[in-house]
Amino acid sequence: MADKQISVERSGTQNGDAQEESLRMVSARPIEGEPVSDEELRPETLEGFIGQPRLKAQLGLFLKAARKRDVAPDHILLAGPPGLGKTTLAMIVAHELEVPIRVTSGPAVQHAGDLASILSSLEAGEVLFIDEIHRLPRAAEELLYIAMEDFRVDVMVGKGPGASSIPLTLPRFTVIGATTREGMLPSPLRARFGFTAHLDFYPEEELEKLIERSAKVLGIVLQDDAAHQLALRSRGTPRIANRLLRRVRDWAIVHDLDQVGPADVKEALALYQIDSEGLDRLDLAVLKAIVNSFDGGPVGLNNLAAMVGEEAETVETVCEPYLVREGFLVRTPKGRVATSKAWEHLGRKPPEDVMKLF
Repeated sequence: MADKQISVERSGTQNGDAQEESLRMVSARPIEGEPVSDEELRPETLEGFIGQPRLKAQLGLFLKAARKRDVAPDHILLAGPPGLGKTTLAMIVAHELEVPIRVTSGPAVQHAGDLASILSSLEAGEVLFIDEIHRLPRAAEELLYIAMEDFRVDVMVGKGPGASSIPLTLPRFTVIGATTREGMLPSPLRARFGFTAHLDFYPEEELEKLIERSAKVLGIVLQDDAAHQLALRSRGTPRIANRLLRRVRDWAIVHDLDQVGPADVKEALALYQIDSEGLDRLDLAVLKAIVNSFDGGPVGLNNLAAMVGEEAETVETVCEPYLVREGFLVRTPKGRVATSKAWEHLGRKPPEDVMKLF
């Protein structure tokens, strides 16, 4: 096999809510200063990729067929929440096909010319991975439509009224797009992907396997149930699981531990205010405000945000999705309501009407 070739072009800034979320230990997005790639923990083959069994089977068949036909596979769209392995899968595709991969992102492409430059330098069979593809500028999207469909880009020569367009033929290549917001992709762009895969949150048993694998790579000896305790706090997300594992490793090093037990996991993560359900300080502040200050709700978003000292948009987009997904919170037309699960998690007995409704 040829040496692995990865070319990376990244830039762009996060919006305010993404920046706020990236400060949290339980954020599914990369924390500032944290390695985005986690290269040492990243498997290189589909066989080594843990989780997403149906997707793995589909993608494996898709790639084997392309190899047997000796052609570049159709373009691939990977959709799903952050931190589930979209970038890892893109790297695996290139590795399985034994081709180079070029890496960029929607925010890094400021103008259509930026994308044209990348496309015109691709080699035959090469993979172009575009992270956050939903954030491409409109002009770049339109350029990409033609490149993906007809394998050409139109290069403008000259300026002003005398400018002309010259078509430049491209070798066959494969675009892999990753998005956390598939609905934001224009229909013409979505239609150009021949293979679309949706990644789901991980069940605890698959997260445990992933944590055990990562622990071996990092040289951490986990006692029985330690991986389970980490999985409970990882919100179904491999990126969070690996991050928490690293923080537990730090704890073990400082305390001169040869092995990490479940009690060590609990104590280490309690230091970061992460509880047994993966809730952190902000999550608990929201639940406590609803239960203790508003008798369980309903409470309006602005009042709730003021109570916890955060922007309303931060509470709505950064904190609430996990609380709703895990059944701690319900959004109603009148406002946010804490469920019986939230009351019980805070050590309070839920009112009868809450127990009947939720």
